[in-house]
Amino acid sequence: MSKEKEYTSTCSLAMVQKIIGGKWKLVILWYLSRGPKRFGEIKRTFPDITQAMLTKQLRELEEDGFIHREIYKEVPPRVEYSLTSVGGDFVPILHSIYDWGEIHLK
Repeated sequence: MSKEKEYTSTCSLAMVQKIIGGKWKLVILWYLSRGPKRFGEIKRTFPDITQAMLTKQLRELEEDGFIHREIYKEVPPRVEYSLTSVGGDFVPILHSIYDWGEIHLK
């Protein structure tokens, strides 16, 4: 007999919700799953997000280990964002969410 999982504020579900709960985080992760992107590319892809909010969401995803921020020492400086192995492990979940939306939200 399997033990029923209970919700607590520190359970895995609550912790994942805290990480991906930002309005733009899922679509940012989806976009980065296609390869490394520069800040400007991300901003152009999501014109409705403010620069401040994009910066905040990227920093949070970096702090949570989902993305990596690479700074290239060039003039002008170039910064690229890419998924970490943790972020890459999350991609199949993004595909499942996308597929669910295709079936149930059309």
